[in-house]
Amino acid sequence: MKNDIDDLVSRAFSRRGLYGGPKKETKPAAPTQAAAKGTAQKAPARPAAKTPARESAPDALGALAARSRAIGGAAAAQREEIERQSREALADLERIRKELASDEVLSLAQPQPSAPAPGGAQAAEAYGVAKLETARFAALEQTLARRVLGQSAYLRALCVALRRPCAMGAQPDGLLGAFAVCGPAGTGKALSLACAAEALAQAGVFASGEVEWVDLALYPTQSEEKLFLQDVYGALSRPGGLLVFTNAHRCTPGLLSVLGELFSQGSCALPGRYLAQNGRLVDASGALAANAVGEVRVRGKYLVLLADRSPDFLAERFGAAFLAALGDVCVTTALPAEAKRAIARRQLEALAARAKEKLALDVTWDDDALALTAAAGGAGMEGACGVLDAAQQAYRALAQVRLTQGPQAKTAALCEKDGAPAIRFDGGEAETVQGLLPAAFLADSAERVREELLGLVGLDAVKDYVLRLQDNLTAQRRRRAAGLKSSGVTMHMIFTGNPGTGKTTVARLVGRFLKAAGVLSGGQLVEVTRAQLVGRYVGHTAPMVMQVVRSALGGVLFIDEAYSLWRGEQDSFGLEAIDTLVKAMEDHRDDLVVVLAGYTREMEHFLEANSGLRSRFPNIIEFADYTGEELYRIAAMQAEGKGYRLDEGCRAPLTAYFCEQQRLRAREAGNGRLARNTVEAAILAQSRRTARDEQADLSLLLPQDFAMAQPQKEGESV
Repeated sequence: MKNDIDDLVSRAFSRRGLYGGPKKETKPAAPTQAAAKGTAQKAPARPAAKTPARESAPDALGALAARSRAIGGAAAAQREEIERQSREALADLERIRKELASDEVLSLAQPQPSAPAPGGAQAAEAYGVAKLETARFAALEQTLARRVLGQSAYLRALCVALRRPCAMGAQPDGLLGAFAVCGPAGTGKALSLACAAEALAQAGVFASGEVEWVDLALYPTQSEEKLFLQDVYGALSRPGGLLVFTNAHRCTPGLLSVLGELFSQGSCALPGRYLAQNGRLVDASGALAANAVGEVRVRGKYLVLLADRSPDFLAERFGAAFLAALGDVCVTTALPAEAKRAIARRQLEALAARAKEKLALDVTWDDDALALTAAAGGAGMEGACGVLDAAQQAYRALAQVRLTQGPQAKTAALCEKDGAPAIRFDGGEAETVQGLLPAAFLADSAERVREELLGLVGLDAVKDYVLRLQDNLTAQRRRRAAGLKSSGVTMHMIFTGNPGTGKTTVARLVGRFLKAAGVLSGGQLVEVTRAQLVGRYVGHTAPMVMQVVRSALGGVLFIDEAYSLWRGEQDSFGLEAIDTLVKAMEDHRDDLVVVLAGYTREMEHFLEANSGLRSRFPNIIEFADYTGEELYRIAAMQAEGKGYRLDEGCRAPLTAYFCEQQRLRAREAGNGRLARNTVEAAILAQSRRTARDEQADLSLLLPQDFAMAQPQKEGESV
């Protein structure tokens, strides 16, 4: 409207030479005859000496009078011209006033029906929501039901949560709604939100069908609050209509108040001065800036809290006040068998289409393959997660055959062999999926790890604990299948014993076993000492501990010589490391196993450093010293692993030697390391012996190759 008014004013005054328009030329007033005569004609100059003064005075007075009359006439003419232009300007202004009051101009000044109100127009265009109407949500539930199976009650609740702003009259440039989505893993929570965003974008409610995800597990300590707010601001600046906070069960207490403000008020104050550049916040604490950003404000979006937990957990974690700010709590349930079977059929259809396009293979399947795919999963792979993983494993096997054997095969039939998924190419012999996969894709089975554990020498108490753990996991899996409540057990452990008793080896096997059983998602072993956990200056320790914890999530964190973390009451850095570790264990108790290892006496003293340590490590396993016979068996296994074998005559002297060493100095001898060092020394001696005898057996170790030292007597120095 302002541009239209400026154009009217410019056109009105362009004829008068005002506001930059062309000027109207005016003729100067004509000079009088006397002035013209006095200014145009000048008397010729005379010599001063010949002109008397009394003769020139009348002429000068006459010329001055004529000039005064000319100036007065010009001033009068100029005043007359100014008065005339003023009258014309007033007439033009009156005409403009009448034009501005006309219906055509007034219609330009009114807000257009299709444009949002001032202040909300830019927000609606930039941040997502274009228009909230109940009619646009009409087919949402039917659309979601075609994509998410077995969750009809949950989908109905989700649609209610998304339609609530229509009934409540939410403003498009503010917080539309805040709700929570919770339930077991693998039940379609994330899929339903993604499908809802896509459907609402097609209906014109959202400007984009993308969902913005913020993982709360990435901000484990209070020091990450600034980073969290910057990431939230960036997510709010993008056009998607849904901002989802995942892993709510891992939210650190420092972010609870921040989330509470965002979900209840739709805004949160920033802890400093920032500038907004391309949708990101830049710290401007040390600079003077006129357009500093002081808060994070939700505009035209829904906030969603997603957790693989029950509503009771949300109440315990976030409090009743936070839940009151939520408009809805949408809860998924465990998938029924028919829903998993339908999901398995969809996954196999997608696998067949992908194999046809990428691998030029015609893939079919029978009922046995469909049933195995639908039943895949277990602990840690609830719901559809196991189904998706089984279909992915089958496709990897197909791709492996195509890459290694070329384009010979034309058809592939998914079937069953010995109770396991298998594939039959071109009607030939069926091969198991696990057998077709390369080593990088092979997953440990609990039975394979169990056999490897039982194959270890000694360690009867350790084996008994792991077998009892397996029995508990089996029982809990059966309870879940029967619809009963399942309860986990604390799996953090303390391994005590002398060096070389197999603590690290067993910790690695425990991680693999728990991964194969579905308890842990990764199964890796991260081995650290004090140097990787304790910082060098104030404020350095906690971030170091959290960095190590993040690398071990999904596996086992093995802290060797853990007693070195605490060196007395004055060791404030060590105490900070222990406190941070205890907190991290509690936050990640479902996907992290911490194993503390060290000498028996030192570990007893270490458990006194923090009153919560002993209660969090109920499983204290003592690794006993090996006997002489066990060390001989370890030595034989060490030699076999290096391509050698022990002569039968080595048994008696080696066993006696190991028994004596263990009796006198088990702690210093190294247990299993003693057997390894003895074998390596024998290999060097055998090399010198066979170098002089070309007929000697190069793989046989004889008694003379073991130059065993005399056992030290008790009390002698080592």
